[in-house]
Amino acid sequence: MTTTTPHATASTRAITVAWLALSAITVVSWWLAPGHSGAHASASVPITVAAILLGFIKGRLIIRYFMEVRGAPGWLRHSTDLWLTVLWTTILVIYLW
Repeated sequence: MTTTTPHATASTRAITVAWLALSAITVVSWWLAPGHSGAHASASVPITVAAILLGFIKGRLIIRYFMEVRGAPGWLRHSTDLWLTVLWTTILVIYLW
């Protein structure tokens, strides 16, 4: 019989919450897409900005909770946040340009 420590339970709970958030963001992203309802799909800046923001959030959750960066040294956590910020900002600037 295995016993769980409070830390292991909290970690499992955090990963479960992150997974639920990722699933919810995926559903919201699908809902934002105008093409799934059979309507005419056209470019929309607000929808694009929302999709990019959701992509940033999903990327951060995946890196933090499923790539174990949340327990890594501070420099690595900050580096991954900076990388995500530069990546998604660049994508947004390219789209808006």
